[in-house]
Amino acid sequence: MSFPLTSEQEMVQSMVRGFARSKIEPVAARLDRDEAFPADILDQLGELGLMGMMIPAEYGGSEAGAVAYSLAMQEIAYSCVSTSVAMSVNNLSCDAVLAFGSEEQKQQHLIPMAQGRSLACFALTEPGAGSDPGGMQCKAVRDGDAYVVNGTKAFITNGSHAKRTILVARTGGDRNKGLSAFIVENDSPGLSVGTVEDKMGLRGSNTVELVFEDCRVPVENRLGEEGDGFRVAMVALDGGRVGIASQCVGIGQACLDEAVNYARERKQFGKPIAEFQAMQWMIADMATEIEAARLLTFNAAAMKERGEPFTREVSMAKLFASEMANRVAARALQIHGGYGYSKHYKIERLYRDARVTTIYEGTSEVQRLVIARRELEG
Repeated sequence: MSFPLTSEQEMVQSMVRGFARSKIEPVAARLDRDEAFPADILDQLGELGLMGMMIPAEYGGSEAGAVAYSLAMQEIAYSCVSTSVAMSVNNLSCDAVLAFGSEEQKQQHLIPMAQGRSLACFALTEPGAGSDPGGMQCKAVRDGDAYVVNGTKAFITNGSHAKRTILVARTGGDRNKGLSAFIVENDSPGLSVGTVEDKMGLRGSNTVELVFEDCRVPVENRLGEEGDGFRVAMVALDGGRVGIASQCVGIGQACLDEAVNYARERKQFGKPIAEFQAMQWMIADMATEIEAARLLTFNAAAMKERGEPFTREVSMAKLFASEMANRVAARALQIHGGYGYSKHYKIERLYRDARVTTIYEGTSEVQRLVIARRELEG
C-alpha cells in the first residue's frame, strides 16, 4: 500500500523539515537539559501556519488539513519531541473550539489560537481522573452570568505559558453526562499554576497543575451546551491522537536514523557493526514497524480530512505507533550499546521522550477498549 502526497503536502513536509533541522535540532538537547520551554520556536511555528493547521483561513488557520498536519508533526518530533507536543496540544484545542464554539467564540478566541498568538492548553485530566473522565471532581457552578470553578487539573501541557485553557469541568452529577466545557482566559482571577512536574522525558515541554479557586468564567465562554463536555473532550482527543501517532512516527524515524548512522560508523571485531546480522535484523524490524505506523496514521488523518468517522482508526494508529516508538527506541539504544546510555547521544533523549506516548492522550489500554468496542458493535 502506498500513500501518495499532493504537491501541497510535499511542500509542507519539505518546509517543516528544513525549519526543524536548521532551527530546532540544534537547540533540542539544551531545551531538554535546561527544561527550557521553546516559546520563541512556537512563535515561529505560528508564523509558519503550524499552530492551527486544520482550521479554516477565516478563523486564523492555514487550512492545510490533517494529512499535512501529520507530516508536520512527524518532522517537528524528529528534531524535538518537546516542541511537537506543545504544538499538538494547541492544534487539538483549536479543533475543540472549531467544532463546538459559537461564531463569537471563534472570532474572539479561535483566531488568535490558530495564528499562534495565544497559546492554548487542554485541561481534562485530574489527580484522580485520568482514563476515567467520569470521575472528574473539578466543579463549575452556575452563578448568574458566570460559572464559579473550583478544583485541580493535573499534567496540563503548556499550562504555565498558555493564554487560554480549554477546560472540562463538572456541572452536573451524572458522570460523563454531567461534564461541560469552557474557554478560560489564563489571567482570570482564581486560576493559578500549581506543581510544575519534574519529568523523565519531554523536559522542554511544560507540564503543570492548574488550580481553580472560585474562578469566575462567563457563561458566554461555555463551549456548546451544559453536558457537552465529554463530547468536546472526545472530539479534541480524536484529533489529538492524529498528532500523537504522528509524533511517534517522527520519534521512530529519528531513532532508526540514529541507529543506522551509528551502526555504519561503530566498529567491533574489525568491521562496522552494521555488517552483523543481529544489527541488520533489528534495523529491518524497526523500519518495518515505522512504515506500518506511518500508514495507519496517514489513513486516520485522511479519514479525518474527508470528514469521515475515524475514532477506531485513530485509536489503532495511536496504539500501534506509540508502542512502536517504544520498541524502536529500545532497539536503537541497544545498537548504540553503552554509548546509548550517555547524554552525548540523541538516542538517550529519544528513549526517554518515547516512554510517555503510550500513556498520554489515552493509554494503550484505553485505545484497546475503544477498538474492541467498535469491533463488537458490528
